[in-house]
Amino acid sequence: MHDVPFWLWLVFAVVVLVSLAVDLFAHRREHVIGFREAAAWSAVWIGLAIAFGGLVYAVVGVDAGTEYTTAWLLEKSLSVDNLFVFTLIFAYFRVPREDQHRVLFFGVIGALVFRGVFLALGVAIVSRFAAVLFLFAAVLAYSTYKIARGQEDSFDPGKSVAVKMLRKVVPVRDEYAGHHFFVREGGRLVATPLLAVVAAIEAADLVFAVDSVPAVLAVSSDTFVVYTSNAFAILGLRALYFLLAEMLDRFEYLDKGIAVILGFIAVKLTLQATHETISKDVPEIPSLVSLAVIVVVLAVSITLSIVRPPAHEGDKRN
Repeated sequence: MHDVPFWLWLVFAVVVLVSLAVDLFAHRREHVIGFREAAAWSAVWIGLAIAFGGLVYAVVGVDAGTEYTTAWLLEKSLSVDNLFVFTLIFAYFRVPREDQHRVLFFGVIGALVFRGVFLALGVAIVSRFAAVLFLFAAVLAYSTYKIARGQEDSFDPGKSVAVKMLRKVVPVRDEYAGHHFFVREGGRLVATPLLAVVAAIEAADLVFAVDSVPAVLAVSSDTFVVYTSNAFAILGLRALYFLLAEMLDRFEYLDKGIAVILGFIAVKLTLQATHETISKDVPEIPSLVSLAVIVVVLAVSITLSIVRPPAHEGDKRN
């Protein structure tokens, strides 16, 4: 565990709250977010994450800064899978494009809360029972196998547990009512489909947390590092979605790269668990090596996707 001053936690909290407020204010009116606006906001979120990482390097130390950067990059790469599911959810519920940012905004707030709970539990469990790292490694290894074989779990928004629970708690009307989540009909409060979309987004994030939380705990078991890196990755998720929404099919090799990264993290977790529970002679993989592997794999998979686009794109051009 790193020696993190309390004021740095306060700086983080203020940055996140101010960022959410600015983002909400900037998009208070319904409009379709275009490529240029999404690119500008992506640059803002990435710059903010890097700047905070520099502060971690300067205040907490090189090790903490390296772990933060590695965890942030890891979460950023894993979040691409979320984008595919967001596209599926928006298509299923036929969400108007001008309302999609509002949905993702509230989805991000929920993700910050739920990820915080899961990561806190994960850190507490790992600190007391190091052997659980073997279980986390097995989860990641299985995920690696599924992705490599193209057997990722499908997500049906209409059958989501969260959506089913919502319908049991409050009636959900069939038509949208602008950007409103609730309207009054016949004197009673009724939810609009927009609230069901938020529930589906939150349910999807919980599914992806099964891979995400064990992966980031392989990088660090420090609460500050794992949560701040997750938070900054999540904050930039909406802008990344609108930036890549029209190009997701183009990144054909990114899934392969994510599979390689998860496989590597599974090996790292296994070595770490063996070192802590069986023999101190078993070496652990340094954070700098992990960072280098993630950067190289992402760079190669993205470059290959650009240089060698999917076959169907070539067919379209011909």
